[in-house]
Amino acid sequence: MHSRQLPCQQAVCGAHLQRCPSRKTTRRVYCTAASTDPLLLRVARGEEAERTPVWLMRQAGRYMKAFREYSDKYSFRERSETTDIALKLSLQPWEAFQPDGVIMFSDILTPLPALGIEFDVIKGRGPIIEIPIRSMEQVQALTPLEDPQKKLPFVQETLSGIRSHVGNQATVLGFVGTPWTLAAYSVEGRADKHCTKTKTMMAKNPAVLHALLSHLTSNIADYVCYQIEAGAQVVQLFDSWAHHLNPSQFATFSLPYAEEVIQRVKTRHPDTPIIFHANGGTGKHHLMKTSTADVIGLDWRCDMALARQTLEERPVQGNVDPTVLLGPQDGIAQAVQDCMEAAGSRGHILNVGDGVTPNIPEENVAYFVHLATQQKQSRSMAESDMAVAIC
Repeated sequence: MHSRQLPCQQAVCGAHLQRCPSRKTTRRVYCTAASTDPLLLRVARGEEAERTPVWLMRQAGRYMKAFREYSDKYSFRERSETTDIALKLSLQPWEAFQPDGVIMFSDILTPLPALGIEFDVIKGRGPIIEIPIRSMEQVQALTPLEDPQKKLPFVQETLSGIRSHVGNQATVLGFVGTPWTLAAYSVEGRADKHCTKTKTMMAKNPAVLHALLSHLTSNIADYVCYQIEAGAQVVQLFDSWAHHLNPSQFATFSLPYAEEVIQRVKTRHPDTPIIFHANGGTGKHHLMKTSTADVIGLDWRCDMALARQTLEERPVQGNVDPTVLLGPQDGIAQAVQDCMEAAGSRGHILNVGDGVTPNIPEENVAYFVHLATQQKQSRSMAESDMAVAIC
């Protein structure tokens, strides 16, 4: 057996630490020969791969007939907090379409009741928090997560069940909302297109908002670690309400707290990739570039090529407009081709730039996944700038 000297000084499936000037931090770079890890996980870690992986946000949803058989019968929290049901709903798209990622059926707000903030999801209205957080006294009365296994056992059971079912055929994804998004929901009490009450608190009593954000940050980090320990191989932070913030507000009330979550998680689980997806990230990519998230999620409103230029070598995810899936398949094929060409062949996870909506035909979701999984991208490892052992 003959081998050349590896730049990382390790052979198959090793790793080394590499300085990343754009983030002023250190990242772990992996050798990729003979890896048995699933495709999406490898790409999220920054590895060279044989093709672009694919999954869809809200891929377990009402667009699927099999899903509606449960959503028409059970409430949202009953579905998401009953392990058998949550597991079935999580696996429905995997069994139907074989995407490269399987995300657990849950909600970004799931940890809130464990912190003392009760919510429900009302059909046609979305999440409702009957007692919103509006004062420092309420913030100080919130509880820590402490024992997620006791308070949120269904999360561990669902994730471990998914992992057992798919093995290494797909990457298991966990997720949660960012501190800003969970704080805004907690203050507003429901979706508000102007985020009026939170913006008022931001202007008149920012100390309360910062205290709420701080409490959420440490507990969200613990919740993410709990998901990883339960079987999640990649975790996505959803900043679903980032579009309510201008760049200066984003830099003050969202990004630093999301970054603290990432750093806390990385301290305990340095090898688990984290995706940071900000809905309304356009105009904020220069700020998101400073995040130490492994992957930056891009919404459908931004230009993929321009985002790539700003984010440089950072892996990205996205960003096909989900409404394209309402149209004919030739339009879907063109949108996927345009997205993948703009993203380039490396460091890209194909996804929609927002969640799949209930009116999208199942066969179009299947076609979207098919376009990625049937790629024939013969990338020679000899041409890769990753370190690979040659035997």
